Amino acid sequence: MHRFLPPPVVLLLVGLAMWLVARLLPQATLTVPGAGWLALTVTVAALSIMGLAAWALRRHRTTINPMRPEQSSSLVDNGVFRWSRNPIYLADALLLAAWALYLGNLVGVFLIPVFMALIQHFQIRPEEHALEQHFGDAFREYRRSVRRWI
Repeated sequence: MHRFLPPPVVLLLVGLAMWLVARLLPQATLTVPGAGWLALTVTVAALSIMGLAAWALRRHRTTINPMRPEQSSSLVDNGVFRWSRNPIYLADALLLAAWALYLGNLVGVFLIPVFMALIQHFQIRPEEHALEQHFGDAFREYRRSVRRWI
């Protein structure tokens, strides 16, 4: 398993695909009262999770670069990392959910699991392998006690 694209690029490509689907299949668009406000709320939650994760990584003086997990200087297992091993990818999925709400297109919602599958296969698994090699038993215990997404 090899990383192929930086996660933000995958996020943008899936977001673009959602937009294209909304334009190509307007008949799958629903008007939901309050969807804009709900999308904004989900966006704020996602950005908060992402910010808290970045802050935790920074506080531990470890890398935030998802393409270089072997450069991690410490295993972060507190803050938002107590609830999710991958809070930034969880936040990315929430951003896509907010985008789907904003677009209002049902078909686009099905691209969120596609994003999650791509990230899990090409990014999370290689990251976890690198972290296990680097931190050994400490990472294995963390993996047993904290879920991958939520």
